[in-house]
Parts: sequence; C-alpha cells; structure tokens
Amino acid sequence: MTLHDLWFNDSRGKRVEMGQFRGKVLLLVNTATRCGLAPQFEELEEVFQKYGRTNFTVIGFPCNQFAGQEPEANETMTEVCKINHGVTFLLSEKILVNGKDTHPVFAWLKANSKRGLFGKKIKWNFTKFLVSADGSTVKRYAPATRPSKIEKDIIRLLQ
Repeated sequence: MTLHDLWFNDSRGKRVEMGQFRGKVLLLVNTATRCGLAPQFEELEEVFQKYGRTNFTVIGFPCNQFAGQEPEANETMTEVCKINHGVTFLLSEKILVNGKDTHPVFAWLKANSKRGLFGKKIKWNFTKFLVSADGSTVKRYAPATRPSKIEKDIIRLLQ
C-alpha cells in the first residue's frame, strides 16, 4: 500500500483520494487552531501560495489529541483558519494521529518516515511530513520547525 492508495474526508465531509495528488510534492501537517504554534498557519499558507501553482500542495489535518487545542467543529474549522490565519489550503476533518484509531494517512506517514524524538508517535501539533511526488520519500519535521525552514527541501523535491 502507498500513500496514494489512501483517502481522507475534508472538513465538509467530502472524500478526498490521495491518488489525486500523485505527481505532487506534499506537505502534510497535523494542525490545531488554539495551539501556541498556530502562527505557523501563516507560513504554511505562504509556502502554499509560493509553490502551490507548481506540483506542490499543503494539506492540514486538524487534531484535538494534544491538550484539546482544536476545539473547532469540522463545520467551522475552515472559516476560523481562513479568518484568523488566511488559510486557503485544504483541511481535513478532525483526525487522530496517535493511538489505535490513528487515521490511515498518519499511520502510513509514521511508518514510512524516520523516528521522531518519541519514536513513531506524534509528539505535538504541527508535526510536518514532506512527501515526494512519487510518494516514496517522506521526511519528518518537528513541531517547532517553521515551514520557511523546509523550503529548501521543497525546492529540491520540485526539481
């Protein structure tokens, strides 16, 4: 199974097939609107605007597993992110990134990337995964790693 075989629901409940992103470099991030790292939404949007017209996209996966920092309902999350942070990139419905009910996309990402500080487990909101266009290479970044610091790796994968 590859990442392109998986799917998720967007924040409105519509099924999104990962296969539609085949040929695109992806930056996948577990997000939370009330997290102290939420200002990264703006940098994620900047990177999305800068490279999103090429073969690149950003997808946010809201998660409420860390200190209840994503209290928004699926129906309001997109608007809150747009109004407060200018987000226009795709957001999924709220998912789990750890535990027995881990969303399949994040289970795949964790299984196919190097271990983080706490092994395969996601430590906190805004853990980032950069996936190559063919879906074979995955690089994991810590929550505190700002999206602007990932740009050189994005550019390398786009070449």
